[in-house]
Amino acid sequence: MLISMTCRSLLNPFLNRSVLAPVAALSLLALSACSTRLSSPETLFGIIQPYQIDVVQGNVVTQEVMAQIQPGLGRNQVREILGSPLLADPFHADRWDYVFTIHRQGVPKQQRSVTVFFKGDVVERFDADKLPSEHEFVASIDKPADIKKPPANLTEAQLAALPVPAKTDEVRKAPQGAVREYPPLESGR
Repeated sequence: MLISMTCRSLLNPFLNRSVLAPVAALSLLALSACSTRLSSPETLFGIIQPYQIDVVQGNVVTQEVMAQIQPGLGRNQVREILGSPLLADPFHADRWDYVFTIHRQGVPKQQRSVTVFFKGDVVERFDADKLPSEHEFVASIDKPADIKKPPANLTEAQLAALPVPAKTDEVRKAPQGAVREYPPLESGR
């Protein structure tokens, strides 16, 4: 009896309706916030963007590389030009699949595939997605530089005193043969 009286006296403020109503309202408000979307899935509350690792998988195949593949080439020649296939199915030994995917933060996701069909040990035909040129590929994986624009209310003298940002539209050298010049996939931190 003494224990139940002590528990009742401790819980008495919570049993009071004037305290119970705000506590119930706050609980419902907290639970309803769980069902609403406060931000996009890529950000935390629209403020913090978590780090996402860069995922590059497969073989980069461009128009220039694919132009070297012709019917009649042998398997070893195809392997020298395109590299080892990402998918070589033992149940379809006359088919090699080259798949390329890249997921980088700040760059649209890309996926392309090339399938080479063999008859015996010789290329019979091939199917490919729309492949970019070397220059288009480099431009598609290059992260845009964050160039901050000066405020519009500066005077001519203040604008002249600002540092000049580096040009980002520099034309890269065209690749010569097997030499390729790609931007680094890791950003310099």
